[in-house]
Amino acid sequence: MSWKFLNKKPVSKERMYQVIQAPVITEKATMGSENNQVTFKVATDANKHEIKAAVENLFDVKVKAVNTLNVKGKVKRFRGIVGKRAGFKKAVVTLAEGDSIDVTTGL
Repeated sequence: MSWKFLNKKPVSKERMYQVIQAPVITEKATMGSENNQVTFKVATDANKHEIKAAVENLFDVKVKAVNTLNVKGKVKRFRGIVGKRAGFKKAVVTLAEGDSIDVTTGL
């Protein structure tokens, strides 16, 4: 057993709403719903334990696994001027069998 998991701090309700920012609704993200997966845009400083606690408490579901990835911002041109989109963190949350989240209804 790892020592890191023994020092988990409880996540406040206020922090839960800061961690989960928005659902990601793309073709690839909706294909994950076949495997009981839901994709969220999350705070860049959030860790997997905070994301799991936030999803379980806000949506009343059981989370099986959380996978996170940092999405780099794209470099785009607008009228010859180079700009950059902001990067963000994405979390793919796998739910337990029988649980589901309807992302279209909101919180």
